[in-house]
Amino acid sequence: QVQLVESGGGLVQAGGSLRLSCVASGSIPNINAMGWYRQAPGKQRDLVARITSGSSINYADSVKGRFTISRDNAKNTVYLQMNNLKPEDTAVYYCALEGSTWFTSRTYWGQGTQVTVSS
Repeated sequence: QVQLVESGGGLVQAGGSLRLSCVASGSIPNINAMGWYRQAPGKQRDLVARITSGSSINYADSVKGRFTISRDNAKNTVYLQMNNLKPEDTAVYYCALEGSTWFTSRTYWGQGTQVTVSS
């Protein structure tokens, strides 16, 4: 099975920065994409940023220009650099790995890391 471990969350003031990391381990399948999603209280889990194996990147409109997703394939790690944080960025951030074999595909999720931005 795949395990995803996030780190780097915490409490930061508005305008500050955080860098999230996610390390994948275990029986890692062919990786189609890795990404970050977030879920604020009372809201659905939404895409923040996603990078495919072909290096295509998507960002939520709300984070464009402030967040940057990157990866280190050799380390099975994906990062999210978050700059100019705003209170509305407060959420639990989840790492996701989209993997596939010849017969199936699925998304694996980390446990999440809390990001709190104070005003």
